[in-house]
Amino acid sequence: MAMFVDRVVLHLQAGDGGHGCVSVRREKFKPLGGPDGGNGGHGGGITLVVDPQQHTLLDFHFRPHVKAQNGVGGMGDNRDGANGGDLVLKVPDGTVVQTLDGEVIADLIGAGTTFEVARGGRGGRGNASLANTRRKVPGFAELGEPGDHLDVVLELKSVADVGLVGFPSAGKSSLISVISAAKPKIADYPFTTLVPNLGVVQAGDQTFTVADVPGLIPGAATGKGLGLEFLRHIERTSVLVHVLDSAALEIERDPIADLEAIEAELAAYGGLEDRPRMVVLNKIDIPDGRDLAEMVRPDLEARGYRVFEVSAVTREGLKEFTYALAEAVAAHRLAAPVVEPTRPVVRPRAVDEKGFTIEKDAEGVYVVRGIQVERWIRQTNFDNDEAIGFLADRLERIGVEAALAKQGAQPGDPVRIADREFDWQPNAGEYVSGPRGTDARLEDDSHRATAAQRLAARKARRIRSDDELLHMSEDGTVSTVSMAAKPVLVTDDEDLDDSRPDASNQAETNGA
Repeated sequence: MAMFVDRVVLHLQAGDGGHGCVSVRREKFKPLGGPDGGNGGHGGGITLVVDPQQHTLLDFHFRPHVKAQNGVGGMGDNRDGANGGDLVLKVPDGTVVQTLDGEVIADLIGAGTTFEVARGGRGGRGNASLANTRRKVPGFAELGEPGDHLDVVLELKSVADVGLVGFPSAGKSSLISVISAAKPKIADYPFTTLVPNLGVVQAGDQTFTVADVPGLIPGAATGKGLGLEFLRHIERTSVLVHVLDSAALEIERDPIADLEAIEAELAAYGGLEDRPRMVVLNKIDIPDGRDLAEMVRPDLEARGYRVFEVSAVTREGLKEFTYALAEAVAAHRLAAPVVEPTRPVVRPRAVDEKGFTIEKDAEGVYVVRGIQVERWIRQTNFDNDEAIGFLADRLERIGVEAALAKQGAQPGDPVRIADREFDWQPNAGEYVSGPRGTDARLEDDSHRATAAQRLAARKARRIRSDDELLHMSEDGTVSTVSMAAKPVLVTDDEDLDDSRPDASNQAETNGA
């Protein structure tokens, strides 16, 4: 027998974005090639789609961990990384997506309905994309943004037109087996039905579905029996049918008491007060059952219920009952609003979202929150001083520093953005000494040599002493360049050292 699962917890992990590449073009006869680091690929997302062929969440019960592909990092020669493949998970019609706390995220109804439950991370930009007129060769690249990591609860609420409710062994499974092609398990003991059963019923030109909900008992809405677990399957029904056992063996039970007990549980569960009700007095094939049904029928009709006396064994009264169900379902469909085709929901990425808020927590830390600033933090390589400076410039450009100063922050106060906490050192405004446009970070000692230092080192490599430049003559003797025919390049301020053994020879040669 196939296993029915209507509630699972999924552990989702969308793909991470690939890191950008730091690369400079180096090719013979092509000087000043410039940066050519490619961008990283976007991580794959996870999407839920309603598939009419799916009737249970069994696949997710055995494989609750779902992970999408990561984006590939960028490469040199302006080669962008590949995007991670998206994952599409097929779910049954009527699946509800919730958080672990019970907050509803999405309600998926209708074939083809899609919902992106976990979004992949953005790929980081390479240094070729970060170059501009002022920063011609960036020595850094952006990191890939992590994908969404979350746990969600999938609950299946059966989409049926008619819901059969009643006490255990009232004959609900027998009834649905004779009015439809469903083949539920039927036995002569309570709680035979452990999972909801769906059946398709044809009555004239009307076709509708019937759901057989496992038996309810008093206290089901608070967790007793199986009622709390399966009451959600009748939330979407158009008509509720009370299946009452008119031949119950228990002395303390009778159809009226069973009806009142079930109605009390439905009221405690909530949300079903507006559904039309019908009553079926089952098992009239038993003489005592027929007599009891005739006795309680006037009382039920006085309460406003439409009552039918049926027998699932002899099929007496089933035709009238099914046509009445078809009439009630048709009336509900006419009163319901017109079902529009499923429209795709487009959620563009907040690339230009510059909004942010600043709050001071109980520990005295200024907490900056915002979609864009938090993404910048995740994409910054804090092992690179140039990348940190680029981040500081971006934060100052959108007004974070000005907002911190307005909140009363002083240099050295702790500031937290996303998962990073640092001491605030402003780069602009009244806290910075010096003329406008100066940056105190440039005054700090850096491991990177300046242009003047690189020029001096290049001149030093070109000018060598005479002892370092040797020459071999034709007779095999080795001498300095000063003794050879080639002239020696010397600077004007370089004096000859008399202490060198070849100083006199070099003077005679120059004199000659």
